[in-house]
Amino acid sequence: MPSPSLLDLSYDALESLVASLGQPAYRAGQIWHALYRDLAASTDDMTTLPKGLRAALAAIHRVDPLEEIAEQRSADGRTRKRLYRLEDGETVESVTMAYDDRCTVCVSTQVGCPMNCKICATGQSGFVRNLSVGEIVSQALDAARAFAAQGDRLSNLVYMGMGEPFANYEATLGSIRVLNDPRGFRLGARSFTISTVGVVPGIERLAREGVQVNLAVSLHAADDALRSELVPANRTYPLARLLEACRTYVAETNRRITFEMALIDGVNDGDVHARRAADLLAGLLCHVNLIPFNPVPGRSWTGSRPERITRFSEILSGAGIPVSVRHSRGSDIEAGCGQLRERRGR
Repeated sequence: MPSPSLLDLSYDALESLVASLGQPAYRAGQIWHALYRDLAASTDDMTTLPKGLRAALAAIHRVDPLEEIAEQRSADGRTRKRLYRLEDGETVESVTMAYDDRCTVCVSTQVGCPMNCKICATGQSGFVRNLSVGEIVSQALDAARAFAAQGDRLSNLVYMGMGEPFANYEATLGSIRVLNDPRGFRLGARSFTISTVGVVPGIERLAREGVQVNLAVSLHAADDALRSELVPANRTYPLARLLEACRTYVAETNRRITFEMALIDGVNDGDVHARRAADLLAGLLCHVNLIPFNPVPGRSWTGSRPERITRFSEILSGAGIPVSVRHSRGSDIEAGCGQLRERRGR
């Protein structure tokens, strides 16, 4: 694991560091403010600190653990994918998306992914390691700087990039605590969305955290045979167990769960698949997002036709399941997870 950056430190750890340097306690607040309000990318940017302290900090910890090595922009300029090199030479991606009413960043939590989902390019590269808190936070801060440069503010953070967030639970929740801290970045808890392929222990643990973040579950199919083909984690956490955990989550938090379904032409988009999903989710406080499948290199699958998506949506809504269609952003820049990393040779 690479050496920690300043972004890996909690506020308490930062106070301890400041004390070890013989500095007054208020310096921790100044550093925190510089990192998460002023969006300092280096100690040189922390102009509220004495030069001696800046030099001492730089000798111990770097600020930003990521180096941007590639960027792709969609034709409309509203979606950008960035590829970062980490201190150990590994690479990860994040994607920023500017909408009329919000600015969102999709961050990665792992280098590669152990889940091997068939609809995701990341799964083809295998798993390398977990990201640290600082490596996750840095993706968000880099996005915040980019949005600030155009007069906007980062308003939403989704854990839907490379990796399974609940397979790196501590760092995922740690990054939320850092970015939610009212003394610093102050991103509201309900502005975070954690997306999981259905790792049941993570869902159950999040239900007990008492944090008001959003939960999204990648469903993709409502029968075990097909879902196990698309999402191999279903073999460990089959639908009955997954739905039990989801009901527990709703009961504990009173928060709605979003179920994501990437619709693949002729694979999981038929009327029978829609009816199974409606039956599976009946009575659960939830919302379904239907997403046309974003093509993945090495797969012959294509996204469902608009009329099939409409029909699928009608069946769900007719059964009383709230549903919306989320159009893919950035398909012209391979914005699906892992694609730029694969093309650049990891």
